[in-house]
Amino acid sequence: MGIRVIDGGLLTTIQDFGRISGLANGFSPSGVMDTDAASVANILVDNDYQTPLVEYSILGPTITFTTATVIAIAGATVNAKINGQQVDMNGAINVEKGDTLAIGPTISGRYGYLAIAGGVIVPEVMQSYATSLKYGLGGFKGRALQTGDYLNIPVPAPAVANLKQRQVDFSSVVDESIVTIKVTKGPEYDQFDKDASTQFFNQTYAVSNDSDRMGMRLSGEAINVAGVPEMLSEATVLGGIQIPKSGEPIILLPDRQTTGGYPVIAVVSSVDLSKAVQLMPGQKLQFKLIDLTFSQQLLHEKNAEMAALKLKFSSMSDQPARRTAQRLSRIFKE
Repeated sequence: MGIRVIDGGLLTTIQDFGRISGLANGFSPSGVMDTDAASVANILVDNDYQTPLVEYSILGPTITFTTATVIAIAGATVNAKINGQQVDMNGAINVEKGDTLAIGPTISGRYGYLAIAGGVIVPEVMQSYATSLKYGLGGFKGRALQTGDYLNIPVPAPAVANLKQRQVDFSSVVDESIVTIKVTKGPEYDQFDKDASTQFFNQTYAVSNDSDRMGMRLSGEAINVAGVPEMLSEATVLGGIQIPKSGEPIILLPDRQTTGGYPVIAVVSSVDLSKAVQLMPGQKLQFKLIDLTFSQQLLHEKNAEMAALKLKFSSMSDQPARRTAQRLSRIFKE
């Protein structure tokens, strides 16, 4: 019992938080693009941190549930509907056997998430459930979901208490005319001359149409890299901002190569990565330099907020009799 894909959308995959164990062997980590939204979706349905969930981009999937369960939708803004009736984002939603969820196109933002109580059941590959499209491994058969696919989910669904109270006011999508993205100095920062670094921080960039899960390409006045020494390939990091010979920056994302030979002038602060990946082609941004200590402090504060949210919902409990009744009800609906 599980979910049947009626329409796979534009790019819908199964993801978790990445295949970190494969980096040393040359495998990209992959994993969710917007870690904040994915975390919120999983927390709403009482899933653990690494529980695999559905990620979609630009155009979400349409799926039919063949068993009752609890879901949550977070990330890019959508007008999702169950059986034609609009449902809210950022809240736990009860679905019944036979219900059809149509997520539809994103209104703002690029990546959205569908969490299902207990997660999607897919094989673990190299200590991760993430789909790596480049290698064709992980997730569901190593590829994007297609019409006719069938995914298993836990039956009966894990009990999720107090559904009506499981609502959060959350969004990692921003619609400012120019979005500010905080960064720290990259390993090759000091190899760029003052004019180049000043230009990097003063100018406004636009997100290129060529952006994807590997990297976000930015359009703007080219940075002069003529004075930067040739370098050997080095390990890449999530959010690293490479300046290739074209002079137009590339922000490295989850499907990036594990090594690269372009100088990294800056690294997107972890606290702003989710905001950055949600930017659509044509949106404008500027970079703001902060020191590493402040970046770590901001990340600590964000992680504390997520932990507090997880604790809040995990502490909700029904009476034992009510929990038993909920489980029995789901069994009889199969």
